[in-house]
Formats: sequence, structure tokens, C-alpha cells
Amino acid sequence: MKKAGFDYIEHYKKDAIEFDYFTPRKGATEHDERRVHEYILSQIKGTDGNSVLDIGCGSAWLAKELLPKNYSVFSTDISLVNVKKARAVNQSGSHFGVVNDSFNLPYKENSFDYIVASEIIEHIPDPAAFVAELIRVLKKEGRLIITTPYKEVLSYSLCIHCNKKTPLHAHIHSFDEIVLSKFFKEFKGGELYWGTFGNKFLIFARTYTFLKYLNFPLWKFVDKCANFVLNKPVHIILNFKK
Repeated sequence: MKKAGFDYIEHYKKDAIEFDYFTPRKGATEHDERRVHEYILSQIKGTDGNSVLDIGCGSAWLAKELLPKNYSVFSTDISLVNVKKARAVNQSGSHFGVVNDSFNLPYKENSFDYIVASEIIEHIPDPAAFVAELIRVLKKEGRLIITTPYKEVLSYSLCIHCNKKTPLHAHIHSFDEIVLSKFFKEFKGGELYWGTFGNKFLIFARTYTFLKYLNFPLWKFVDKCANFVLNKPVHIILNFKK
């Protein structure tokens, strides 16, 4: 699938070669990613043996967290490079690395208890088709968890190679709860929950230098208070129960 000349398959294959997703993050970026991960993990409350599909597995942090809890994790990416690294750093008989295109997943309907797509949908050419394909392979009563930047102001630069406007960080969409909810309306009987978190002022003020010492529940309380005073969330999380 291409949109406006954007070949996302070739783009993200090359991206995985040029940039190492397994390089440890630092500073505010590390703290922000940590809180995103903690929010997602707080939504996964299944039992031993539940299957989890990790879309665009990145550093395979989800496998690292869930494999010790006896989940079966499918770390997927469009790039073989990332999948091989994910398997290498998380070796387990319950960890499966799969190269796939998320618009055409190689799984039967109703295959997974949980599907996680963290900070992925903003990169996707056709978000509606993406969500529909994830729901197809989600089990009845299963959970689809999506996170993405909230009401992001998209920025562009002029590419020195093609001389065309290019979105920074390859973010081609900006979302809020209204836009995201539209992708789920056709799936009758499902339950959709959403929430926002992170605070732009706290990031700008570099408060991570001391907030990083707070555990997740306490940080979540501070974050909620900050957004009550200045409502500037960084992320939105959706939890769809099929």
C-alpha cells in the first residue's frame, strides 16, 4: 500500500538498518517511553499462557516484560533486522519473531488475547485499515491496546534528497479521541476505553530528573494533577475489548 508516493515498506526496512531501536534512551525520552510502557502493562491483566501480538516491536521491551510472566509473545516488525534482534535479546520458547506487514497479517481470525500497537498508528498510511486488520486477528473478549501522541502538531522539514516537505519523525497523522473512535464504530458489540497521560509542561520543565524516582501509581497521580492544572497531555491510550 502506498499513499502520496510513500512506500512505507521500503522506508521502514531501511529505517531499521540506519537506526538502532535497541540503543538505550536517555533523559526525557527514556522517562517518557518508560511511562508509556507502564501504562500499557497496566492494561494487560491476563493469565498465564495468554498470547500477545506486539506490532512494530521496536526494542522488544514488551517481550522482556511479559515472557517472565508466562505469556506467549509475537514480536513483529516489517524489518527482518528488528525481528532478529528482538529474538536474540529475548530468547524463549514462548517468544516468536515474525516479519509481517500489519495491513496483511499472516494469522487467522481470533488468534490473540492481546494486541499492542505502541506509537505506531501515527506512522501508518491508512489508520482505519490498520485498526480493522488488528481487530480481525483479535480474539473475542481480547484487548487491543493503542498508544499515540495526543493532538500532535505535525512538523515538516525540506528533505535534502528529494527536495520535498517531509514530516519529522515520520509522523503523518495527528489524533485525538474523536478521530480514533471513528475507526472502531463499525465493530458493533465492542467496548472502547480511552485516556490521556503525560504532560507537556512537565517535559518542558525537565521534571523527569526527579519524577523518574516515583513508582508508576505515584507518578500517575502527579501527572493527573498536572493535567488538571494545565491540560496538555502528551499521549492517548485506547483499550478496545472485542
